[in-house]
Amino acid sequence: MPVKRPAAKKAAPTAKKKSQAMKGPPPAPMKKKHTKVSLPYQVFSAPGKGGSDIEAATTAVIFVEFQNEFCTPGGKLHDAVKETMAATGMLENAAGVAKAARAAGAKVIHAPITFRPDGADNPNKNLGILAGCHKDQLFTIGSWNAAICQEMTPDPDDLVVVGKKGLSAFPGTDLEHQLRRHGIETVALGGFMANCCVESTMREACEKGFNVVTLTDCVATTSTEGLKAATEGTYNFFSQPMTADAFKAKLTPA
Repeated sequence: MPVKRPAAKKAAPTAKKKSQAMKGPPPAPMKKKHTKVSLPYQVFSAPGKGGSDIEAATTAVIFVEFQNEFCTPGGKLHDAVKETMAATGMLENAAGVAKAARAAGAKVIHAPITFRPDGADNPNKNLGILAGCHKDQLFTIGSWNAAICQEMTPDPDDLVVVGKKGLSAFPGTDLEHQLRRHGIETVALGGFMANCCVESTMREACEKGFNVVTLTDCVATTSTEGLKAATEGTYNFFSQPMTADAFKAKLTPA
């Protein structure tokens, strides 16, 4: 006959298991709290200043890269942009806007770009247009090429942005500080290139909550197609596009 073996004794619970049994089931995992983070790049909270009346006291005209490199024969990029410059008379128009803005009491701001010869201050010197700036030694600090062109020479009361190294005129510069300091709500943009640095500055100004105006006959770029795509297309998404004359007519004196 088979011999019945005694049933195995259950192991006594350890002190740890006894402790857990006394405490009951483990607590449910805590739900993560989602904190509302304010957007640090905003100057004006929603709904922003877009669509506001253009009043000189709260308006700044920002002239992007009106430098010899683009504007003047002998500049390394002049031949690439001279056709679209001539098509709209953008240099003469921009000078006229600057004069009208000063007379009305608006701020005139110049935003030149410059680089060290070794490219150590170029934020992305191996990619895209910034790679071209490094390779071709464009806008070198202290050079004639990097100087603001004669037609757009800053007046003593104008502001000149310090630190522009990238495409938008905001990152790494004092532009936002100057706009805040002077109580600016509307920014009007002109300069080079229509579909690059002007467009980049326009997009960022829009996201910061400014009322943004793009001056369609105060910009230039390397092709008619590129100019048209910017002034008749992209600008409508982030700004109020208008001509220099239309802007001057809207500029209510301070």
